[in-house]
Amino acid sequence: MTPPKDIDSRVTELARSVSNSLNLSTSPTLNFHSPPTSFKQRGSFTDGGSGSTPGLSSISWKQLKPFDSKDIKVLLLENVNQTGVDILKAKGYQVEALKSSLPEDQLIERIKDVQVIGIRSKTKLTERVLSHAKNLIVIGCFCIGTNQVDLQYAAQQGIAVFNSPFSNSRSVAELVIAEIIALARQLTDRSMELHSGTWNKVSKGCWEIRGKTLGIVGYGHIGSQLSVLAESMGMSVIYYDVINLMGLGTARQVASLDELLDQADFVTLHVPETQDTKNLIGKTQLEKMKDGSYLLNNARGSVVDIPALIEAMRSGKIAGAALDVYPNEPAGNGDYFNNDLNTWARDLRSLKNLILTPHIGGSTEEAQSAIGVEVSEALVRYVNEGASLGAVNMPEVTLRSLTLEEPDSLRVIYIHKNVPGVLRQVNAVLAHHNVEKQNTDSRGEVAYLMADISDVREEEIKDLWQSLEELSSRIRTRVLY
Repeated sequence: MTPPKDIDSRVTELARSVSNSLNLSTSPTLNFHSPPTSFKQRGSFTDGGSGSTPGLSSISWKQLKPFDSKDIKVLLLENVNQTGVDILKAKGYQVEALKSSLPEDQLIERIKDVQVIGIRSKTKLTERVLSHAKNLIVIGCFCIGTNQVDLQYAAQQGIAVFNSPFSNSRSVAELVIAEIIALARQLTDRSMELHSGTWNKVSKGCWEIRGKTLGIVGYGHIGSQLSVLAESMGMSVIYYDVINLMGLGTARQVASLDELLDQADFVTLHVPETQDTKNLIGKTQLEKMKDGSYLLNNARGSVVDIPALIEAMRSGKIAGAALDVYPNEPAGNGDYFNNDLNTWARDLRSLKNLILTPHIGGSTEEAQSAIGVEVSEALVRYVNEGASLGAVNMPEVTLRSLTLEEPDSLRVIYIHKNVPGVLRQVNAVLAHHNVEKQNTDSRGEVAYLMADISDVREEEIKDLWQSLEELSSRIRTRVLY
């Protein structure tokens, strides 16, 4: 095989209904969202303190809560980090945290009574499951991906979905650096050989990574961090993305995937799972890679045609590969990575200089703690304040908080079908009160309206809620006061 070449140096029914609302977070990208770090958490069901916002320290914020709602019940699956559990418990919610995912029938039974559910990558919230979740108002994905949730159906039911797209970026980037070095030096092969008693001191086919070219497919938060780390180790970095992005350091963007494959000694994938990225690297693309190059996939299992990769490695075209994700992954730990799960598993495991890891890209203490904080705080803001900034399946809407100087004010959240005439109908319901603030936005078939109204007596709240519930456009109504 031809060795990699050095090159020159050159990112109650009432309780259910009022307990449905929006979410929060801003983002520099179109597809992913994350709460701004400057956003200060305000309010809860149980605390009586007031929060603060930079420059507004003299203002006492009103603590909002759902009108006439039951205690908020939260179900957390797949061993969500304790930081997230603690945040939700501190808000007075009833939190049940399980270490594993649940089979579909058990999940359907457990999801019926909860307002909030938190999952990671193994739990599948399909239309069938969500159709039984009559009280559910919000889903927290304590991970990057949201493909395990039927986002469209959730939106149609007025259920917001949040994730944590950035918190584990550094952990994934560091893993890729480790994999690049391990592949270049055939470390895993030497380690397994010595574990079995074989001393095999060789240098043939082992390389320094200095001076080699790293090709990054997808220059988002992970790809851009990886770019900096790789360049600091003496690698030359090129990247391909579907949009034009400024490279960090001396990294340069290439015009096509084919151009990247032709030049890179190491190709690493950092793209979402979409129809466009399915089998992004298949037989044709592998043939276009340099002889003796390496492929790394820490993105999604569907991005690489694994049978084609097996063939390319057997032929010597590809000198090594690292896979952290797979088309089908077990729902729990155990002896499950076999041909029953993926028909090619045995052939894959037989290859040399192949690093196989069980989807651990973001599995560090630091990343999981940060994810726990980010997603839990987003869930609290959604439940308590109704701000939908950062929801991956809902229009993004927020209003500044109410203050204690507005004692007879409340917040109305109306998630509705995106059809003509709704704003006129809603404002007719609110006409007997003063609308202090109002914001609305739409996304596809779903629209989200938030309004703060004043001069509302407590005995009027239920009638106001009922009037909104009776509108034909209604998906979900919430009243926070």
